[in-house]
Amino acid sequence: MDPSNLKIAYIGGGSRMWARTLMTDLALEPDLSGRIELYDIDFQAAKTNETLGNWISARPEARSHWQYTAVETLPQALQDADFVIISIQPGPFATMAHEIAVAEKYGMYFPVGDTAGVPGLMRGLRSAITFAGFAQEIAAHCPDAWVINYTNPMTICTRTLTKVVPELKVFGCCHEVFGTQHILAELAQSYLDLPAKPGRDEIRVNVLGINHFTWIDAAHYRRVDLLELLREHIQKPGVLRPYTRQEVEAQNNYFYDARQIKFELFKRYGILAAAGDRHLAEFVPGFTASPEELFRWGVIQTPVSYRIKTWKQIGEQVPQIISGEIPFALKPSDEEAVLQIKALLGLGDLITNVNKKNRGQMANLPQDVVVETNAHFSLDTVEPIAAGSLPPGVQTLVATHVQNQEMIVEAALTGDEELAFQAVFNDPCTTTAIDKAWEMFQEIGFPKI
Repeated sequence: MDPSNLKIAYIGGGSRMWARTLMTDLALEPDLSGRIELYDIDFQAAKTNETLGNWISARPEARSHWQYTAVETLPQALQDADFVIISIQPGPFATMAHEIAVAEKYGMYFPVGDTAGVPGLMRGLRSAITFAGFAQEIAAHCPDAWVINYTNPMTICTRTLTKVVPELKVFGCCHEVFGTQHILAELAQSYLDLPAKPGRDEIRVNVLGINHFTWIDAAHYRRVDLLELLREHIQKPGVLRPYTRQEVEAQNNYFYDARQIKFELFKRYGILAAAGDRHLAEFVPGFTASPEELFRWGVIQTPVSYRIKTWKQIGEQVPQIISGEIPFALKPSDEEAVLQIKALLGLGDLITNVNKKNRGQMANLPQDVVVETNAHFSLDTVEPIAAGSLPPGVQTLVATHVQNQEMIVEAALTGDEELAFQAVFNDPCTTTAIDKAWEMFQEIGFPKI
């Protein structure tokens, strides 16, 4: 692969957020150039990103050149691609809203609804069916390409690619661990009286688990044990406390995270959960019992109506950005896609957390399932780093979700409705009796293959 003449296929090329972030980061990277072909079932959305991407690339502060083209077919986008990026919304927002609403009707309230729990697993069913098709098309048109998945549910989507075509070079990326590194950096600055918050890359962590249910059993800033500082921190009055609906709603932020679930799990299990509380609430029992219970832990639900409104507004901003009515500055993001691509091209090594098939990096989870650990990126290689084992209590929690995710992938690939229901009923947040759970499952509807 020639770093100055790359081809990137973007599946979900009409993306409102991830695509824009990638366009900006690529424009600021002088060592890479090439073309990006944008494929989306919403062709007009891809055309909008074609216009925006070419405008960004032509900005005077851009340090590289990229040609963006919206294409009408997936094979056209994939043909001879060096890298494939997948960032899609699996199904319309109306379907997501339906799944979350039905779960609420049966007494389960999910802050996000895209990974675990009833709506997350049902979304996983739909996603796996779609990703099975992606795997086959990638194998047919660019079998040697590196495939980078950003779509949730991350584990189910990435696992489907690896299961349908095992030889594909696939990994999944998520920034949830980054947020925990920033929390630990804040802790280091406060307790060590540092003049500035350390950079995220200065916070060394050992990552183990599965996406959105990752854990950290070792964290250091230089030689300082940050988990020891955290143990001290959570003993302070007011750090762990109940929240009220009023104070959470007053934040006016659907992504507000009071860190209460994260810190309480750390207190009880001795290992730090490395995702945000909105995700963690959906993996363990109790938190999704009611909106009031979520508020008590400082968590608020993100309405799908808000997602729809934001998605529409961002798309409508493009003409105003190009005309100068809305200021737009090229600033690097905290995402790592460009660094990963550079490392795979031999332009510097990188160690970061990724989702990959388990080849022993997670000692007490099954082989072949997709797990999230650190990995070493180098020329045409992503080598997972041995993370060790989860402690028994946490392993039990994680293993349940691993098995459910495997069942969902199998159910999607075979059309096995009963198997899919068993995964949904087995989920720790499914609190209704089995007959009512089946009623709920039928009301949501098994997706058509």
